[in-house]
Amino acid sequence: MGDGVEIPLDSMQALSDALHVIIGEFEAAGGRTTELIEAIGEPQGDSRLARAAEDFESEWDDKRETQRRNLEEMKKRLDDARDGWRDADLELAASLEASE
Repeated sequence: MGDGVEIPLDSMQALSDALHVIIGEFEAAGGRTTELIEAIGEPQGDSRLARAAEDFESEWDDKRETQRRNLEEMKKRLDDARDGWRDADLELAASLEASE
């Protein structure tokens, strides 16, 4: 067992990058409604499926926005923690070098 504390800064950065991509997907998803409705069309002259998809998308918009905000907050906290650990590590290393 080694001395000290190991903080997985690279893993924290990878998670932050993944959250960034997910947030982007959440932001772009609302703009795909028209494409979805057009792709569904009116099979056999019936527009009920397209209307149901549009209703679902409308209701999901609010939930998606809430999730997006939660993900942004999670990313911010993760980035702050990563930056704090990195800065503390640099300060401690500088302090150790100065004391030698």
